[in-house]
Amino acid sequence: MNRLYIQFQKHRNPQYHCPVYLHSLKLTVMEQHHILSDQQFEKQFQDLTLSPSLFSHEAHVRLAWIHVTRYGADRASENLCHQISRFDRKFGDGTKFNKTVTVASVRAVDHFVKRSASDNFQDFIEEFPKLKNNLKELLASHYSMDVFKDRQARHQYIEPDLAPF
Repeated sequence: MNRLYIQFQKHRNPQYHCPVYLHSLKLTVMEQHHILSDQQFEKQFQDLTLSPSLFSHEAHVRLAWIHVTRYGADRASENLCHQISRFDRKFGDGTKFNKTVTVASVRAVDHFVKRSASDNFQDFIEEFPKLKNNLKELLASHYSMDVFKDRQARHQYIEPDLAPF
């Protein structure tokens, strides 16, 4: 669902001592997973009732953000490895889950959560758009190998060899 948001910012004009409204257009393409609250999204994913059409890359990042902010990075990694693997087996062909990418992504999200001023996912992803737009490049800066294609990386977590998270 595409939505157009018009944002009005209220600023005081010191010369006239009255509010001045600055108009700006902010075009945001809202992905459909945003129709669910964080709690609904987490529960539906965990219960395997979330429609696969809602589980985009951004939804993966949102799920990591929810788990990191609620349970911490270690528990988030455990939860998501289990849940994403189950989701892949139910709705996919059971070969898409990659343990290294999942754990590394959780660690990357955790890194940015610790530096974030955001208290909700939409603000968080706007604050750190590289998680949505450049995750492969971000992970590549930590690994000398292509963790997306490596067979071993699919089944067991491989620690980064270039830089820690």
